[in-house]
Amino acid sequence: MSYCDYIPTMQPETRQALHKNYHDNHYGFPLHDDNELFGRLIMEINQAGLSWETILRKEEAFRKAYDNFDIGKVAAYTETDRQRLLADAGIIRNGLKINAAIENAKAILQLQEEYGSFEKWLEHHHPKTLPEWMKLFKKTFKFTGGEIVNEFLMSTGYLPGAHATHCPVHSQILKLKPMWATAK
Repeated sequence: MSYCDYIPTMQPETRQALHKNYHDNHYGFPLHDDNELFGRLIMEINQAGLSWETILRKEEAFRKAYDNFDIGKVAAYTETDRQRLLADAGIIRNGLKINAAIENAKAILQLQEEYGSFEKWLEHHHPKTLPEWMKLFKKTFKFTGGEIVNEFLMSTGYLPGAHATHCPVHSQILKLKPMWATAK
């Protein structure tokens, strides 16, 4: 069952509303802001081993804890910031995931210097198969296994599959020309 078809079956309604908002307004929509792309990467990394619902419920806490996903600020985090994040009950307090966010911010700064933006780096490497993307991400970033890479790229419009083709959101996304729907 696709995410699109599963959401209407969720109970209680508050749970359904949380997923419906993400599904209808964020999932699969192309992102063009580097900080938002970085934020989605942080969210996907933190989802590893947990439910997506847990991450959705903590999104605002993640934004606050990670300076609204400001790449430059996160890249400059010190040991004091690491300890602050490890003590923050609003987010996932996993040292490997926290370290990955900081190190990945540093990597994105380098990509921005070389390519002009994180988005342009992604576009430069499009199209790739999932295994090719996985190899590239593993070489470039920390804590980016196959499922993390797949969900990050689907959720940001670089790989297809976020929505079932019969889902009304699918046609909305097609109008925005996601990378997966464009020829290079």
